[in-house]
Amino acid sequence: MMKDFLTDDTNAILLLCGIFGKDRSAKPLSLTEYSSLVRWLIGVKMRPEDLLKKENIPEASMGSGIDKQRLESLLGRGVQLGFAVEEWQRNGIWIISRSDADYPARYKIHLKDKAPPLLFGVGNRSLLNGGGLGIVGSRNVDQEGEAFTRQVAELCAYNRMPVVSGGARGVDQISMAAALEAGGVTIGVLAENLLKKSVVRSARYAIADGRLLLLSPCHPNARFTVGTAMGRNKLIYAMADYGLVVSAEYKKGGTWAGATEELKRDNPRPLFVRTGSNVPPGNDKLLTLGAIGWSNSIEKENWQEQLAEMATNARPQKKVEQSTLFDVNRSKIKKIASKKSTRHNESDQSIIEESFEKISNSIYDAVLPVILHRLNVALSSDDLAKTLEVSKTQLNAWLKKAVEDGFIKKYSRPVRYVASKEARRRTKHQAT
Repeated sequence: MMKDFLTDDTNAILLLCGIFGKDRSAKPLSLTEYSSLVRWLIGVKMRPEDLLKKENIPEASMGSGIDKQRLESLLGRGVQLGFAVEEWQRNGIWIISRSDADYPARYKIHLKDKAPPLLFGVGNRSLLNGGGLGIVGSRNVDQEGEAFTRQVAELCAYNRMPVVSGGARGVDQISMAAALEAGGVTIGVLAENLLKKSVVRSARYAIADGRLLLLSPCHPNARFTVGTAMGRNKLIYAMADYGLVVSAEYKKGGTWAGATEELKRDNPRPLFVRTGSNVPPGNDKLLTLGAIGWSNSIEKENWQEQLAEMATNARPQKKVEQSTLFDVNRSKIKKIASKKSTRHNESDQSIIEESFEKISNSIYDAVLPVILHRLNVALSSDDLAKTLEVSKTQLNAWLKKAVEDGFIKKYSRPVRYVASKEARRRTKHQAT
């Protein structure tokens, strides 16, 4: 079996944050510690792979505040890493890090520095683009909640909308199983036992069909802990377009904690909640915190459009035109134009066009490294637009300029784009 290639960045991050068997000679970096180290790397224009050079460790220790001896011990675990990776890959498990091009853009955008440094996965990697409905709820769900969960999962499958859930007993497992049984696609974000759950017969069949992705920020043999379980739901919401809480206990459990955390974000995912006379008290409380009541009159056809409309109509006060990497603050342009027109006898239109061009060029310079980082492999403009969450029209304008500037090569039949060798050399030292 052909093994997945691990980049030097990923090797370094595995050494810093990974757990290998029973070895506890050095405590791996926590998410907070790793993010602190990344901020230092960005500041000195280094990448994680630069820490594989021993001469850089003392400076990294001083800059990040992490003990030098601890960093040396972690980065010196090459043998243990080799054995662990060989075992994982033998079982079909692949590893990606925050520095890899195919790391989910949704996690970086939605969670920022709280995005997991490492992800272990089994199954269809194209599903890393995410999307769909994140379905969560209590382990001990009643019959009415179970029937509701199955119905919604089947609706997702019918509309070719992925179900994103956590693989735990109760709502998670019910939603994932129902979607797969109906011929749908499922993304399971696990907090434990990735290796064990990936070899279950039903999972193997779905993985072979390309309809299942199992993903975990924890090492493949990790056991259940309250901490990892509590942190799982934010990964589910970040991977999906919408969230749905089937049942939540009031101020208790991971479902409540994950939902309230999501609702407090500056730009939360639209979060629906099951309503009715027999729902748990936590469901009603979530409505008072900004969750959206699930409609019982949703039709089978055009379901995604109905969800989008429900989300928009439920929170009109928060309706804001979403900015993208390439958006320009047009009020700022007009303000600049207004100031300039007081000094020159030029038409308003020409002033605005000139100001727009200057700001537009500065944005192009700012986002070009992000585009080039994604184009380590050839991608279509559609795939790149989805990954970066920008409009295709805006993206094509910048791709055209980057091709003219020699930073990107364009292939035809089919049309794809990839970073040129010169561009890769220029961006090599820009940490992710």
